[in-house]
Amino acid sequence: MVDLTVTPQTLPRYAASGMLDASARRRAGPTLEMMPELCRSALWVAVRPLRIAWRGSWIYRQLLRGRMPDRIHHQPFDTLPRRLEDADSILRGRFRFASEVTDIKHGSVFDIQPPSESWAAALHGFEWLPALSAAGGEPAREYAGQLITEWLEHCSRYAEPAWLPEIIARRLVQIFAHGRFVISNSDMLWRSRLFLSLRRQAAVLGRTAGEAAPGLPRLEAAACCLLSEASLDSDPRRLAAALERLEHELSLQILPDGGHISRCPEELLWAYRQTVMALDALSAMDTRIPAWLRGAHDRMAPMLRFFRHGDGALALFNGGAEGDARMVAALLARDETRGQPFMHAPHSGYQRLAAGRSLAIIDCGAPPAGPYSTRAHAGCLAFEFSSGVNRIVVNCGAEKDASARWNGALRATAAHSTVTVADTSTTPILAPGFARDLLGPRLIDSSEPPETVRRETPYGWRVESRHAHYVPEFGVEHGREITLSPRGTKLTGCDHLVPNGTRGCPAVPFAVRFHIHPDTRVTSSLSGDILLKLPNGEGWRFRHGGSAQIEESVYVGQGSTRRSEQLVLGGVVKDQPVDIAWEFEQIGND
Repeated sequence: MVDLTVTPQTLPRYAASGMLDASARRRAGPTLEMMPELCRSALWVAVRPLRIAWRGSWIYRQLLRGRMPDRIHHQPFDTLPRRLEDADSILRGRFRFASEVTDIKHGSVFDIQPPSESWAAALHGFEWLPALSAAGGEPAREYAGQLITEWLEHCSRYAEPAWLPEIIARRLVQIFAHGRFVISNSDMLWRSRLFLSLRRQAAVLGRTAGEAAPGLPRLEAAACCLLSEASLDSDPRRLAAALERLEHELSLQILPDGGHISRCPEELLWAYRQTVMALDALSAMDTRIPAWLRGAHDRMAPMLRFFRHGDGALALFNGGAEGDARMVAALLARDETRGQPFMHAPHSGYQRLAAGRSLAIIDCGAPPAGPYSTRAHAGCLAFEFSSGVNRIVVNCGAEKDASARWNGALRATAAHSTVTVADTSTTPILAPGFARDLLGPRLIDSSEPPETVRRETPYGWRVESRHAHYVPEFGVEHGREITLSPRGTKLTGCDHLVPNGTRGCPAVPFAVRFHIHPDTRVTSSLSGDILLKLPNGEGWRFRHGGSAQIEESVYVGQGSTRRSEQLVLGGVVKDQPVDIAWEFEQIGND
């Protein structure tokens, strides 16, 4: 299979996979439980002009007065990957954020209309600074200083999105971690102007951190409040308030098994990064590390290992991408306890089967609640499977920009390696309209969580799970069994579609999808089996009990959209249960 990047012009051809149909078919309006939240959000939007005017006023700025810092006292260690080619692109006026590229030939980048909200957030979050810092040299230092100066000229007063709490937090972290190469040997007046702005930004963040979007943005804001106390002049009262805010967010967002409340592996990675920075900040201030912070850190590290494939990057579930394997490794190197992953994450809702060189990760959980589900996916009972450093079965991934055209399709069940009934997603997305504009494209789930059992058999560990998401509309329950052999050379599965008997079940079509990683070559054999060849030459055979089709798919796990293929087992379920057996077996092993 030829590996080609998919362009916006070629994306529509993949609608045949059912992803677009599944994403559009199940939409739901707001529920009664959402009404209080809707009212609060509507009021917040209504007073936005007054809020911006007040915070941009001279009086408000006077309330932000405090001790003027003269240097960055603590430079946090940042594990973000930095590429020299990114610096070269920025030096030539090309800014690439969230898969959007903008060329600046004249004027300031802060003058243009941003192509997307995610692009604007990255620009004002100073995502360009780490690459210029890594490049070093006088041209990079001068251009970084020029960009900071332009930001100070265009955005010195409160405005949105530049002064939203999560954007302030990201900007301050970048300056604290990578700004010294610009600040060193800089003009005294310029430096004073910068530190005056840093003091104001930190003060505004301290007052508005609780206004950040629920989930990771609010955790980032809380962690940066603590980091600001370490990097700028610390005040005991502000430090205590920052610790209290961070404790609240960690207790709310980090589950007892160490997973993140969003159920997204990549968001767990970013939350762990914030936690490591908070630990370093307290150590730099010679402040005792609270037990709650150490406990959160020690729970999160094993869960990160839980989601790692053999290539060192993360599995693709609930809106996450692979992440950078170097960043994952660098963060886990800071884990002194070296906690190993459990095989079952009951609070996060995942199961892990590992044997030999093989690994399977299965999503057996319910969608995250309310505001934490705006990026979550309808991938109930989806799984990923890898052998060594090579991924075999994957999910399609997610767009970085939540407003991107294909983001809804990638959240659909058809974009996951699981079963779809009548090209319909297991969980509906809040329908476009007033409620979605206020609350975001969250999932609306009223079903019971999947029932899951894990047991050891003579053929290896087996996970059995079932859900009733399709019962209200189609009267069908979906159950799945997956077994990994003791040597890891065989992954056996069976999907059960069972009419639940509470209503008449009309004949409805179903599809069992296995999305294949784009680096794996897929061919049909004369026997009807499907052969899979991995990049290292290793071979696997896909056996099945019915008729399998090889169809086109996409993979959005590494920052770009790539062509891939999927294996599809189709059929119809009516009055009698249907069992669909399948198997991945390594070729050439005794």
